[in-house]
Amino acid sequence: MVRRLPARAAYRLADAAAPVVVRRGGRGVQRLRANLGRVAPQRSPAQLDQLTNEAMRSYLRYYVDIFRLPDWTAQQIAAGVRTEGLEALRAEVDSGRGVVAGLSHQGNWDLVGAWGVQQLGPLTTVAERLEPAQVYDAFLRFRTGLGMQILPLGQEGLFGTLVANLRAGHIVPLLMDRDLTSTGLQVDLLGHPARMAKGPAMLADVTGRSLFPVSTFYERIPDGTAGPFGSGYRLVLKIHPPVPPPVGNRDARVLAATQACADALGQDIAEHPQDWHMLQRVFSADLGDRAGAP
Repeated sequence: MVRRLPARAAYRLADAAAPVVVRRGGRGVQRLRANLGRVAPQRSPAQLDQLTNEAMRSYLRYYVDIFRLPDWTAQQIAAGVRTEGLEALRAEVDSGRGVVAGLSHQGNWDLVGAWGVQQLGPLTTVAERLEPAQVYDAFLRFRTGLGMQILPLGQEGLFGTLVANLRAGHIVPLLMDRDLTSTGLQVDLLGHPARMAKGPAMLADVTGRSLFPVSTFYERIPDGTAGPFGSGYRLVLKIHPPVPPPVGNRDARVLAATQACADALGQDIAEHPQDWHMLQRVFSADLGDRAGAP
């Protein structure tokens, strides 16, 4: 239905649904509010309630975006993404060198993936296997339809394939603000211990390719129009400078690079908390026995 509705109607429906979803509560909403409370500790309870509503609007906007994304033209996608700090990453790609991008669950990573394929070149990423299988298959078809190469998390030889694609010049963007494998590293995220995926830093270390922390978040169209997507928003793609090559042994280098990404991504989460779609446990204090996993 969302795909068939006029654009403005679809986004208005999502905006109207957000406070209803929040009022109904549930574990996801409770976790979202708790996570926002950690990254925006200065908010009063009433302000935190308001922020949670804004975050749910952003989260539902993301879903409307991805349902409608297959119908958007390359011109719409280009007009709907504003970049910051692209120059260094583009220079690497234009020279034929693949790059690693470490992302958070912020804004719309699917839209920026489609933009990257169109504007920069081949792109390979990893997707979590979802249940039921039909849901995973639907997301796989969706993302491959946008031009991305998608590898399932846990696939045999996954790391080697990513290394080969990096060396072949691919962009490899990976979400890293959740530890899906229980092999992540504990870092400081906005003053709180949190476990983050080490894959992006490990890939960069093994291949010698640059690691760029990358955030995306929404901003209103400056002239107040509906914009290219009909939502009144566009996406900002913020690319931080590449992480300086750390020193020490491999474990120390990977930890230092992961912490550098946490610092950069955390800065953007703090500035745009409403666009952080984190409805799962991420902070070590919330992970129970997993918090001390190696």
